[in-house]
Amino acid sequence: MASPQDFRDRLKAFSKCVCDGARLMVGQGDYEAYAAHVRKTHPDKAPMTELEFFRNRENARFGVGNTSGFRCC
Repeated sequence: MASPQDFRDRLKAFSKCVCDGARLMVGQGDYEAYAAHVRKTHPDKAPMTELEFFRNRENARFGVGNTSGFRCC
């Protein structure tokens, strides 16, 4: 039988998964996953700050700087 701590750990992992999925649906990726990826695969580059990452994802979502003409509104 699972202990209360095991249940809390599983619930925490599940809620993180749900939150990550919701962020991806609205165009916001997981900053920690991004930063870990950059550190592992591009050790010569510094990862964007959390604010820079957020702005980058927002700009990509709404086509800021995109010359193809996409606009949300």
